[in-house]
Amino acid sequence: MDSPDFPGLVQFLVEPFLDSPNSLRIDCEKNAVQSKVWIRIAFKGDERGKVFGRGGRNIQAIRTIVRATAALSGWSAYVDVYGASENEDGADPKPRSGPHRPPAKPARPQPRPKV
Repeated sequence: MDSPDFPGLVQFLVEPFLDSPNSLRIDCEKNAVQSKVWIRIAFKGDERGKVFGRGGRNIQAIRTIVRATAALSGWSAYVDVYGASENEDGADPKPRSGPHRPPAKPARPQPRPKV
């Protein structure tokens, strides 16, 4: 079975988030023997927040769609964003803006009733 048009699919999914779609670069590396594809995307750095979305929801949705499409064709797909760190795959470990909340204090143990 032929592989899907992975670069076209990724372009279709990512371009709506970009103000300048011309900045999108897609590199697709296929290994037909193992039925695996690695897709690397790059775009202007200031558009990173739109592509990743709040808590990484957008990029996770894009990865899920690409993996599901690949699986339907018997392939495994991996989507990486050029220059992204591991922390940017999902939720940020610390918020970039907003009020700072101190960590919650552990609850005190309740005294046992005397019998």
